[in-house]
Amino acid sequence: MLNYIKKKLMKFSSIFKDENTINEKNVVGFASFAIMALFATADIITGFSGKDLPVQEFIYNSFVIVTLGCFGIDGITKIFKAKKEE
Repeated sequence: MLNYIKKKLMKFSSIFKDENTINEKNVVGFASFAIMALFATADIITGFSGKDLPVQEFIYNSFVIVTLGCFGIDGITKIFKAKKEE
């Protein structure tokens, strides 16, 4: 059991290495999108129950900017890589 946990921690630490196969921008963008989706779901549920879900607008806008920024940067990177290969 201890070896299993150690292996999982080693795999998790490989995310932070310079040479890995995980695109960090996509991970951050997906996490930000997931939080926005959870907020929207909670807002709909509380709306049906007749209660207001007070969330500051700048917090939600921050998640929107992070999501668009992450996926936008990744998309632009892919476009310019394709142009360099030609």
